[in-house]
Amino acid sequence: MPRGWWVRRLEDVPTVPEAEPHDPEWYPLQHHFRLTTAGINVYRAREPGHVLVERHDETRAGHEELYFVTAGRARFVLDGEEREARAGTVVVVRDPTVVREAVALDAGTTLLAVGGRPDAAFRSSWRPHHFRDVPRVDEASE
Repeated sequence: MPRGWWVRRLEDVPTVPEAEPHDPEWYPLQHHFRLTTAGINVYRAREPGHVLVERHDETRAGHEELYFVTAGRARFVLDGEEREARAGTVVVVRDPTVVREAVALDAGTTLLAVGGRPDAAFRSSWRPHHFRDVPRVDEASE
């Protein structure tokens, strides 16, 4: 029977299968927990140099984004300006036109990403095929 809350360790959340050898571990929290208010994901680098945030802007989606480095170090590039972000650093991108990207500087660098439109109900920009083999919390065994 579904309930209104869950408690999980991150490593117990199913990951999206890696498409490329240099993909980080991707924990799709928004998908897994059926969250509808914002896109929420965690990315963890298996090794230095893994791309945690691919180069993109949010012009089409209109999303504001917040990135929180929970472990390790990442190099962010925001409209061409580089910033190093170590554990405990929050990077906020309110302007959807800002081109952003982030690369892990250490193995195990972990990044929490949260995004959504400030003026509308949340709509995921991810495509369903990303999650084809990823169970949701109420579909997985305890």
